[in-house]
Amino acid sequence: MNVCRAVIGLTFVFSGYVKAIDPLGTQYKIQDYLGALGLSGFIPDWLSLLSSIALSAIEFSLGVFVVLAMRRRIMSRAMLAFMVLMTAVTVWIAVADPVKDCGCFGDAVTLSNWETLVKNLILLTCAVVLCRWPLRMVRFVSRTNQWIAVNYTVLYILASSLYSLYTLPRFDFRPYHVGADIRAGMQIPEGAKLPKYETTFILQKDGVEKEFTLDNYPDSTWEFVDSKTVQTEEGYVPPIHDFAIQRTEDGEDITDSVLTHEGYTFLLISPHLEHADDSNFGDIDQLYEYCQAQQIPFYCLTASGSEAIRHWQDITGAEYPFCNTDETTLKTIIRSNPGLVLLKQGVVIGKWSHNKLPKAEKLTAPLDQLPIGQIAQELVAQKIATALLWFVLPLVLLTLADRTWAWSQWVRNRKRRIRKDTSTINKEEK
Repeated sequence: MNVCRAVIGLTFVFSGYVKAIDPLGTQYKIQDYLGALGLSGFIPDWLSLLSSIALSAIEFSLGVFVVLAMRRRIMSRAMLAFMVLMTAVTVWIAVADPVKDCGCFGDAVTLSNWETLVKNLILLTCAVVLCRWPLRMVRFVSRTNQWIAVNYTVLYILASSLYSLYTLPRFDFRPYHVGADIRAGMQIPEGAKLPKYETTFILQKDGVEKEFTLDNYPDSTWEFVDSKTVQTEEGYVPPIHDFAIQRTEDGEDITDSVLTHEGYTFLLISPHLEHADDSNFGDIDQLYEYCQAQQIPFYCLTASGSEAIRHWQDITGAEYPFCNTDETTLKTIIRSNPGLVLLKQGVVIGKWSHNKLPKAEKLTAPLDQLPIGQIAQELVAQKIATALLWFVLPLVLLTLADRTWAWSQWVRNRKRRIRKDTSTINKEEK
């Protein structure tokens, strides 16, 4: 039972945390599910974002409560109900294949739909065991003080999501993380097996539509109607496979020139300018003026059309050039709209949300002489240690204090019983 408790509890803690620190990424995955169900047009973005935060908070909190054995009967039943629902969902995605990745562990761990189903069946078994013998879980915090741990856990995970929304995710598991070489991420190893695709063309002649492949493509008397491409064989897909930049003014592809530029390049990322936050446009304009003075290329990458671009220029006075890039790629690069990325020869040097843009007063020298022009040296181990200290250390201190208090209570009660027994013996002797 305690093995099952550790397996399902720690899995929920990890799964909930990696989703909580990337609420926009979880929102995008929820929107993928809604799109597969045909509901994407009925659910507003704010509701899917709230669902993202709530889902990660529930997962993380349930995991912590099970690990610490708090409210054992209620939490074991809640865990079982949650796993029944999630298992039903993963049966659907395994059979129907509406999305390629369930998003159970965010971008940290990618599982196929069938691997996800196997994982959930194991966790469901663990949940059944917990629900059958909940009182066999050893408690770390007494029932009297559990409310402290409960409130702290919920506040911590909600604060983590809000902080990530305001800035950027504390941990970046995507291929565009700081220090990543975009050009290297686009390369295919020599000898790697490539995926195979088959394109089918739908053509029409004399009011009759037929499907053809390249092998039996007919003559020019047939009129083109539509085409569809499906993948027939799996193969190696590079981590970065859809990064392309086209200038909006003439459609020229400038991807290579951006990635091979010897110096620095600033990229302002906005998947949709219609929904971009314009409250910090002054900082963006000042940064562009600095780039002009330092002869640093500056581009705004967006998936929006010309009308949205003109509207953005009207309300912000933007004079920097605009380029078109795939929407999904832009959402993957940075979790902010707009967000700022600094490249140097195709390597990601820094990333900032629109709430944490470099200030003009700090741009007093060439970039190679400023801290923002250098890759931050904070190690992953340091980030993990910081996260653990903020959450685990307070709970450890609470547990130690609670156990000390429980032990002192036991000692006092024992002394009280001894005195009572002694008093009873003395009265009987008299």
